Amino acid sequence: MIKVITGIRRCGKSTLLEAFKNELLNDGIEPDKIIFLNFEERENLHLTNWITLYDEIIEKVTPEDKFYIFLDEVQLINDFEKLVNSLFTKKNIDLYITGSNAYLLSSELATLLTGRYIAINLLPFSFKEYVAAFDEQNNIDRLFRKYLNSSSFPEAVTLSKVDENLVTDYLQSIYDTVLIKDIAQRHNLRNVNKLQRVVSFLFDFVGSYVSPTNIANQLNHNSTKKISHNTIIKYLNFLTQSYILYEAPRYDIRGKELLSINEKYYVVDLGLKNITATNKYEADLGRKLENVVYLELLRRGGKVYVGKYNDREIDFVVQKANNEREYYQVAYTVTDEKTFNREISAFEKIKDNYPKFLLTLDYDNANINGIKKLNVIDWLLE
Repeated sequence: MIKVITGIRRCGKSTLLEAFKNELLNDGIEPDKIIFLNFEERENLHLTNWITLYDEIIEKVTPEDKFYIFLDEVQLINDFEKLVNSLFTKKNIDLYITGSNAYLLSSELATLLTGRYIAINLLPFSFKEYVAAFDEQNNIDRLFRKYLNSSSFPEAVTLSKVDENLVTDYLQSIYDTVLIKDIAQRHNLRNVNKLQRVVSFLFDFVGSYVSPTNIANQLNHNSTKKISHNTIIKYLNFLTQSYILYEAPRYDIRGKELLSINEKYYVVDLGLKNITATNKYEADLGRKLENVVYLELLRRGGKVYVGKYNDREIDFVVQKANNEREYYQVAYTVTDEKTFNREISAFEKIKDNYPKFLLTLDYDNANINGIKKLNVIDWLLE
């Protein structure tokens, strides 16, 4: 099986590759049986032709031994699908690859390798990993407030211990690289400003229902530079393929079908919101909390949807691989009786016996008619 690691730039894919490599070395694999190529490194920039690269790799591979090939940022190779497929045909090659674009697995590669690869989608630090990166683990509430408002990219967490200004510069470089290199250059976009306007809008409306039509209407209001509905659709596709945004489709629980309008979008790292001018550090904490829960549900496995049951909204419906299901409501606090009743009433309409969770920052955990009310920090640290 080919190991395919995907995720946004700088989320730790290369580090995970190094960990796989070190595990092989610890298991007694000889170093000369491991070939490790990072295509963003200066000495490998000339290796863009897949045939030349294939010949160079095969020259080092002897038929009587097993070899372990690591290809980091493989999407930078022209016709990388042909390279990966050609290497895969060699029975004595174990293949590990990474890519910073979902195109890696929506391309011809996925068709060529049906059932022959394991996909690992990597995200920045979970809250549990974030806590482990700090010495002052006794003040979990303070760390969580910081987690809601700043970056969880591994290197950004390290830089934050030195100087927060360094974090801003670092995040700006990731943002610029994704928008310009991964999207604008790859898709020959002439007007990056339009793309940036769409990104800023979606960063501001994280966790809100949006559609290409209402995004276009909002951006075109009082603007002389119009953006068409079709351009918005195209940009949304580019942004999710680059992993800077994740789409949560809308699911009709009662009708058991996906709805084609009004999805929600979540940002891969809340710190990225800080480089758009409109973000306020302590603002919109409820939406940020929802963003954190969405990414954590992705980490824990299954397909994550936003739910609808008649006129009621369920924040998340998680479809597990074994056809099991889980329902989640997320609220900053439900100490207000009106808020509590609103969150609970959405669950009460659903008559199946799948688990239902109400996640809040309140300190009391409870079981309310089979609905588990949990402190979200405790849940994240499970």
